[in-house]
Amino acid sequence: MKTLEFTAATDYFPVILREIENGNEIALAYGKEKQTIAVVVSYEKWKKHQKRQLGALEGKMSVEFTENFAMTDEELIGL
Repeated sequence: MKTLEFTAATDYFPVILREIENGNEIALAYGKEKQTIAVVVSYEKWKKHQKRQLGALEGKMSVEFTENFAMTDEELIGL
């Protein structure tokens, strides 16, 4: 994974986008200490990472969170 300072990333943004399209990850560093604050990845890679895995229950059940998912404090405490 390549690491760039934030100021350099703004100068080379089109190049960074091409790198990401090619499947590479780019870390962004910021500040005097050049601390890594973010990693830029392709949308497809990010989307795959967002799926929750069920571990031992994989294949035996599924979980789906809908847009209108809500739980009251009482329901949470009662679990």
